Amino acid sequence: MAWYRQFDWLLVICWVLLFVAGLVAIYSATLGPVSEFLPANIQQNFLNQIIWILISILMLVSIQFTNPRTFQQISYILYAVCLILAIATVMWGVEAGGARRWLVIGSIRFQISEMLKLATILAVANYLTSRRDISAEHIGSALVAVALMVVPSIIIILQNDTGTALVLLSIIPVMLFWSGLPYGISLFLISPAIIAYASVINWKIGVIVTLILTVAIFFIQKRLWLTTSALVVGNLVVVGVQVALYQILRPHQQARIEAFVNPSLDPQGAGWNVLQAKTAIGSGGLWGKGFLEGTQTQLRFLPEQWTDFIFPVFAEEFGFMGAGALLLVFSIMLFRLLNIAADHKHPFAQLVVVGVATIFFAHLVINLGSAMGLLPVIGLPLPFTSYGGSAFLSFSIMLAICLNFDLNKREFSIYN
Repeated sequence: MAWYRQFDWLLVICWVLLFVAGLVAIYSATLGPVSEFLPANIQQNFLNQIIWILISILMLVSIQFTNPRTFQQISYILYAVCLILAIATVMWGVEAGGARRWLVIGSIRFQISEMLKLATILAVANYLTSRRDISAEHIGSALVAVALMVVPSIIIILQNDTGTALVLLSIIPVMLFWSGLPYGISLFLISPAIIAYASVINWKIGVIVTLILTVAIFFIQKRLWLTTSALVVGNLVVVGVQVALYQILRPHQQARIEAFVNPSLDPQGAGWNVLQAKTAIGSGGLWGKGFLEGTQTQLRFLPEQWTDFIFPVFAEEFGFMGAGALLLVFSIMLFRLLNIAADHKHPFAQLVVVGVATIFFAHLVINLGSAMGLLPVIGLPLPFTSYGGSAFLSFSIMLAICLNFDLNKREFSIYN
């Protein structure tokens, strides 16, 4: 069968629709009617994004001609190189937005943490593939996989990039569960995040959620040590979240958490981002105000509206229907990725595709949650839509590898 008949064109169409929607929103946010009020470098964002899209198209095409086994063979090397570069970023990187994320090499400025996501997925997938039985009786293998994901997260936290670290941590339970980890242990792994979210809202809610999860873990897994651990971890998280807000987190991070709980406490300061984003989304109505007609966008009330808050720009100008269509495209993309994982026979390919889908989903949830006041603002781009060359290129490479695995699934399975 000809390759073009096997190629997942629907996934490519979703990719194109997302970056076209992003270009439309970036143009409105940076080159709209009152763009003269923006710095010259911001006005170049639209053209810069086009350049990164062209580079990504070349990368996507090139990756389709790569032997799929290559990604497994280079996984550990790529992981080690990205870790070294991430450490170099901590020591010598350029700080922007309160985080030391950028590594400058000559005239090239790159956010290595974006590529570290892919490297971590490949390395963990390779390791789990070599350990076919990740179960309650083989918990040691699961802990090694967790360590492979936690180490880069710690380095990224040292860069003061909490959002990217959270995204990396989000793939832990998903990849382990896909590898065969029991339901109860998987629930135990994600329980700290659930408890932390509840604790930020109110410590009493955190305690109640801890008790509910502990009971659920007991009935699912029926292991006393796991149930006890869940209760202890839950209580530590409840206390730790309260302490961290005022001892570990930086002032601007504390302010973001407090603004999430009640943005009206500081409407001109920490709560400004959330309030303006929610206003923009709500003012779009059903059909939106029209391209270049969004008042929150054009009057520059929205902060970082070409990156972290690109969704409110799109929602204001194209309304509920436009925003809904955008989310539909994201949903189709995620559904197709899960189909690719389920249909593939090779465990390495399955785990990589599942990891990529998890990264996309985590970015989507956190970005939209931040814009709608459901989560603290932690500065994560919307995949393929927000401005950002490093993020767009890394997301596109992830998608290209998934397409490669799907296109070569018969050949890849021979080496299973």
